[in-house]
Amino acid sequence: MKFPTKLAFTLAAWACAATAAWAQTAAATDWRPTKPVRIVVPITGSTNDVLARMIAPKLQEAMGQPFFVENKPGAGGNIGAAEVSRAAPDGHTLLIGYNGPLAINATLFDKMPYDPQKDLAPITLAVKSPQYLVVNPDSGITDVRDFIAKAKADPKKFAYGSVAMGSASHLTMEMMKSAAGFQMTHVPYRGAGPAITDLIAGNIQAGFFVPGNVQGFVKEGRLKLLASTGPKRFPSTPDVPTLAESGLKDFEATSWIGLLAPANTPPAIVNSYHQAMVRILNSPDITKRLQEMEFEVVASTPKQFSDWIATEITRWGKVIKATGAKAD
Repeated sequence: MKFPTKLAFTLAAWACAATAAWAQTAAATDWRPTKPVRIVVPITGSTNDVLARMIAPKLQEAMGQPFFVENKPGAGGNIGAAEVSRAAPDGHTLLIGYNGPLAINATLFDKMPYDPQKDLAPITLAVKSPQYLVVNPDSGITDVRDFIAKAKADPKKFAYGSVAMGSASHLTMEMMKSAAGFQMTHVPYRGAGPAITDLIAGNIQAGFFVPGNVQGFVKEGRLKLLASTGPKRFPSTPDVPTLAESGLKDFEATSWIGLLAPANTPPAIVNSYHQAMVRILNSPDITKRLQEMEFEVVASTPKQFSDWIATEITRWGKVIKATGAKAD
């Protein structure tokens, strides 16, 4: 059978286009690192670190090279994020990013050593989670209203800890202070571990933390849960109200974690990591572990993650300006 010349030419063009598209897709999925890959976590002792160490061996299986986690805390996550932003865009340095260095710090700090939207390449928004408001049981605080009343009555007596300057852990309490009209001293730590240790010891009285950081201590009776920051209660703690239910209308604050590379990383590399991460995050064992930590698996596209960062910069920027919070 003979096709008309024009039709034959069109079919040939389609075939060429399809071949080119297939080749591009294959290139995007076939990229693999050629040496060990560093995953930088700009904080210590937190769920960011837990997630990094959870996915590192899975990425190693998928990519055929060792993946090792390196903690680079400081300046609210800016030190580690800046280091990744300056790394070679060759797929051998990655960042576990969160609210602080990717969204909050853009407004909280007068000067930033990098631009989170221009100097980093989003790969995927991995997980999101509301937070818990927890206090030391010996504080005698019974619920959110009691917490607010005691802080108003004697603000110098109360201090709260956060996992880092500029983290959601920090700014969520600033939101609450502004919404409820009380004062409390902020004590930033380098990660959840030391903050929670001081909270249990009674050196600070309260803090906002993601569930995975405090669940065990609550079960042991070493911390007391007052409320959560989501739009609805956690299934695992149905008796613990949200802050919105506790008198702070429409109060909501979410913590999140994602994976990024340096800016100008080739699309083939970004796509390869994205596809690997989607498979890993949706694998039954990882999904189960994340759900046990009360994380919602997102596994977004790079574009969706980029849009999310832009939205969060605006959202948290309004909070920072309204509360007058600044990096110490």
